[in-house]
Amino acid sequence: MTAFSLAYSLHLLAALTWVGGMFFAWMILRPAAVTALEGPARLKLWVEVFQRFFVWVWVAVVILPISGVGLLQLRFSGFETAPRYVQIMMGLYIVMVALFIRVQSLQLPELRKAVLDEQWAAGAAVMGRIRRLVGCNLIVGLVVVGIAAARPMF
Repeated sequence: MTAFSLAYSLHLLAALTWVGGMFFAWMILRPAAVTALEGPARLKLWVEVFQRFFVWVWVAVVILPISGVGLLQLRFSGFETAPRYVQIMMGLYIVMVALFIRVQSLQLPELRKAVLDEQWAAGAAVMGRIRRLVGCNLIVGLVVVGIAAARPMF
């Protein structure tokens, strides 16, 4: 395996884990949870889901820039000579990380507290904010995937 194929594989796996996880949560898990679970059980489920999924998002947050810089060096000899689409993808990565950190550091502790205190209305309100932020992040992630698919690195 070449250095390029290793970096590219890690990059794709990290992106697929993050964006695919958001897609699954938004499009499949959320509607199923609404149908199958009452409000309190749904909120408890989401606390557990976020706790597990965010570990993998942090792995992606670390791997993406490391593999991305490696790909930049191997394919384009640096940021200055990289095509505009690569620079746009890097900027959108920063937007995605900012949205993720906002959810994890501001919204998730509030959701945990509401669930622990059995304040279901407050928890539902926080979950609504999280849902919107994850939806925005999913859209940004899908745009990045679309850019990557339209302009392959090979």
